[in-house]
Amino acid sequence: MQQLEYLSSNRELLKALKSSKKVNYFLVNIDNFSSINDTYGFEVGDRVLEELSHFLNMIKPINAKVYRFCSDKFVLLDEQELDEEEIVQISEEILSFFSQVEIEVDDITLKISLSIGISIGQGLINIVQAEVAMKELRENNRNHYKIFNPLSSFVHKQQQNIYWIHKIKEAVADESIIAFFQPIVNNSTQRIEKYECLARLKDDDEIISPYLFMEAAKVTGNLSYVTRSLIGQSFKKFSGTNYEFSLNITSEDLSLEYLEELLLKNVAKYKINPSRVTLEMLENITTLDEGTIMTQLMSLRMNGFKIAIDDFGSANSNLSRLLEIEPDYLKIDGSFIKNIITDKKSQIIVDAIITICKSSGIKMVAEYVHNEEVQDRIKELGIEYSQGYYFGEPRADLLKID
Repeated sequence: MQQLEYLSSNRELLKALKSSKKVNYFLVNIDNFSSINDTYGFEVGDRVLEELSHFLNMIKPINAKVYRFCSDKFVLLDEQELDEEEIVQISEEILSFFSQVEIEVDDITLKISLSIGISIGQGLINIVQAEVAMKELRENNRNHYKIFNPLSSFVHKQQQNIYWIHKIKEAVADESIIAFFQPIVNNSTQRIEKYECLARLKDDDEIISPYLFMEAAKVTGNLSYVTRSLIGQSFKKFSGTNYEFSLNITSEDLSLEYLEELLLKNVAKYKINPSRVTLEMLENITTLDEGTIMTQLMSLRMNGFKIAIDDFGSANSNLSRLLEIEPDYLKIDGSFIKNIITDKKSQIIVDAIITICKSSGIKMVAEYVHNEEVQDRIKELGIEYSQGYYFGEPRADLLKID
């Protein structure tokens, strides 16, 4: 799109931020602008941006200046000393105006809504802070405003993500992703029959939970490294045993199409029958439409590997795709298991899952079994396997069979 002639440029905005003292920085963004382009075409989208910039210049505070930032983003910069109440008033006036105005392009009449991320500070840091405020706002709602707060839980989470991105890069270089193992008990024999292999990060003498670093691994493109590392360590650990074991795989692992070759290499190296290995997929993988995924799963099954759906019930369950995959195991999401004694909804959901699995010949694993009362209920329902802290937490070595 061509630069809107009557707006100050991005270069002028950067210059203003570098040269001025404390400013009030309003990042204005159209909600769902891509749908306008998709529905009416880019020419209409460009005209909408022109009309938006015209209205912003019309309603802005007298001393403020409007800049075209990028794409469908504009910046309103006000160098006055404003208190928070005045900043809120400006934001609400902008949102109120656009809630009432209609934008007309040729024969098309559109109503748009805006989101506003606000930063109050000095220098180029305003650009980052307003973007963070916008991102925090849109996690919860749109057509509103958000002032950047360095003490908010959202900002803390973003800072933590940056920290763990750095750590996961170090872990890849240092090979400090390690495998932990949690027992899975056969509810008929009451013996440990399987283990789930879980990733941990070793940071000096501290063992770090995957809840802290897996998102960073995804952001940095290192999820497949975690999977590859766990495969090698797990095959080696179970090569001298009779246990079955399960490995978590992600959509990234399947999209890279390396799993079958790597698994078969480890089967040959450690002389482990593929039937002892279960590949646990998160439930959302079953909603993917990529043609190679089903091909890979069928090939893995033909080679003897078993398939499990993990955390079933935690997302939008695609039952038709579930039946198409025909998993050997289904792991019932722990949020339903841990509350099954006291929560009627959890009981109803688990009963429905049991009915589906029993009629389809799929064996079940109950996750998050944390006490004897829950375990007794799981056995009473006829769920074949249990996993949870009641039997053992994840650890670096295997438990002995009773």
